[in-house]
Amino acid sequence: MRRSITVRLVAMFALAALLTFTLIGAALYGVLRGELMRYEQDELRTNLQGLRYYIEGTGDLARWARVTNKMDSLSPANGGVRFWVLSGDPRYTYGKNLPVMARMHTGPDGWGTILLPQRQLPFHTLSTHIAAYQGRPAMQFIVGIDSAPFAHTLRTFLTALAVLCLGAVLGVMLLGYWITRMGLRPLERLSSEAKALRPKSLSQRLNVAQLPAELSTLTIAFNGALSRQQDAYRQLEAFNADVAHELRTPLTNLIGGTQVALSRQRTAAQFEETLQSNLEELERVRSIINDMLFLARADQGEAATGLVRTPIAQEVRKTTEFFEFVLDDLGATVSIEGDVAVEAMIETALFRRAMSNLLQNAIEHSSAGAKLLVTIRQQLSSIWVTVSNPGEPIDPAHLPRLFDRFYRIDAARQPQGEHHGHGLGLAIVKAVASMHGGGVSASSAQGQTTIGFSVPVAPLHFT
Repeated sequence: MRRSITVRLVAMFALAALLTFTLIGAALYGVLRGELMRYEQDELRTNLQGLRYYIEGTGDLARWARVTNKMDSLSPANGGVRFWVLSGDPRYTYGKNLPVMARMHTGPDGWGTILLPQRQLPFHTLSTHIAAYQGRPAMQFIVGIDSAPFAHTLRTFLTALAVLCLGAVLGVMLLGYWITRMGLRPLERLSSEAKALRPKSLSQRLNVAQLPAELSTLTIAFNGALSRQQDAYRQLEAFNADVAHELRTPLTNLIGGTQVALSRQRTAAQFEETLQSNLEELERVRSIINDMLFLARADQGEAATGLVRTPIAQEVRKTTEFFEFVLDDLGATVSIEGDVAVEAMIETALFRRAMSNLLQNAIEHSSAGAKLLVTIRQQLSSIWVTVSNPGEPIDPAHLPRLFDRFYRIDAARQPQGEHHGHGLGLAIVKAVASMHGGGVSASSAQGQTTIGFSVPVAPLHFT
């Protein structure tokens, strides 16, 4: 079950409120308890000091009677405050439960606690020793105060505090729910707008105006993703159309040639010629499919594996050797210049494939006797390999799209209107560069067209 942001925020509000009120309540409870204890101690000291002077000045039984009357008058009817006098002479004693009081233990400062019979809570006591005077013996004078009223006050306060705390937490939860709902209202509007998006309205964007700063950043990022999705969708549509167009031509040739061959009686040589033509078209279809599968793997983030430290000039020379017959037929030459000693970390099969596509592209768009130039140069941590060929200049508007799939500018680069390849050669060059962590470049100026790609430089090693 998905957790609601509103529920989580309300729970956090409630937890924060509960923690805050608990801390405040604990502090108030501690203050009240301390004040009640201080009140108890003050009352015990006042009663003890007030009667101590009477007792200390009493030396005979006649005056002792007045002391006991004084203690009687100061003892409330509910027994909340009590007095005890312990001595060796029974005539100079006072109070109830004297045997229990005689067993009471007090601290060095005279403070103590005693639980009397038929009482649920103890008495807090303060005692002092009074020396003998005239005919009166030495005695111990004890004042006690019942802790029940103070405990009752603390319980009442704690109960009221708990009720108020829970009520306040409930109020915070309700208020937090309302605040959260109000605060998330822009997000709800944003969600409604997002739900209204349809594939047919790719240009539609979420409204950023009147949104909080936090949601504005998110909405801008989302709109950026929509723009990229729109571009990708349009590119996919164009790609699908181009694929259909590229496959339609060989399939049409296959069907047409087969229909013509079957339209009347043919000799074995004629059927063989038809099959040879069909085979060429099938090879073209297979080439398109293989290149599309390779580009699809590159789009999914497949990286070059089996990297080896290789001299770039060596791989360039090996690749150019495959084009010797084509170059001889064209009367063209290829020269290699630049940093021919540099080494790179490459997958040789992929590098040769990209290099072959560059050379084939340059040869196809060059006239007889052209001089092609392969340049190898190191720039920081990359090695750039470019192929230059003479020819008609390319409009700068076309240069960024040369590496797009199925993109051709045949009219600009093929004066005779010849058709070469299937428009995936330079796209594969870009894919190979990306799989090595490199890039591509294209330029056309002063009758020279230069197209190339980069691969990472091999790290230094010491022997």
